[in-house]
Amino acid sequence: MSMSVETARPLLSRGWQLSENRSPSGAARNPLGERRRAVDAEPMTAISGEFADARLVVADNVHVAADVLAPLHDYALGHATGDPQHFRRAFRQTAHVEGIRDGAFVSWDLDRYCGLFEGPAADEHLRRRRIDSVDVVGTIATATMTLTHGADTFTDMFLLVRDDDGWRIANKVYHRA
Repeated sequence: MSMSVETARPLLSRGWQLSENRSPSGAARNPLGERRRAVDAEPMTAISGEFADARLVVADNVHVAADVLAPLHDYALGHATGDPQHFRRAFRQTAHVEGIRDGAFVSWDLDRYCGLFEGPAADEHLRRRRIDSVDVVGTIATATMTLTHGADTFTDMFLLVRDDDGWRIANKVYHRA
């Protein structure tokens, strides 16, 4: 299965490249094989479904177009690098992040959320992230990601919306265990 240029345009503009979606034997690969980003670390491998630059893996049961995964990858890169610009690419400007922190409900706009990050965490080399599920219906999608950050495990749930500029995260809620 090949990705059309129209489907790939948002990713190509972000430095993604299309790769052949066939194994060496000619058998069709998982749809994850359709995309990889052109960066030094080879973040997306067709075989493993991994974005190594963000310590992010995609569960085997997730089969969606690459452009749906792009904001989730940017989100994970924000955590991996501590650079808020990745979050600004991932989220719509109107997005909110909500959850329970230190026993109290918090609701942050994008600027406040980005202000929480100033470089990578000291233990970043030990942290892991996994996209567990993605469901798409027309111009909307939901996604769940598990982030293992030291002793803490976060479950993030995202609402995504696709408009003329592509897929972006509209809102996120999280649980910290």
